[in-house]
Amino acid sequence: MYRQLQAWWNEAVRVARRMIGVPDYAAYIAHLRAHHPERAIPTYAEFFNERQQARYKGGSGRCC
Repeated sequence: MYRQLQAWWNEAVRVARRMIGVPDYAAYIAHLRAHHPERAIPTYAEFFNERQQARYKGGSGRCC
């Protein structure tokens, strides 16, 4: 029962993050290791900041 609840919670968090524009960090790390082994692995904070910059183009949001 606990494992099912934990799996459900993890999936809910993953979906919520995708909805606000933050992709899955673990999937990103797996992609980097598989396809770009020469690149340094960013911390979660670096990953989050880079995704936010990519989404909002430097912090300026849209008006309408």
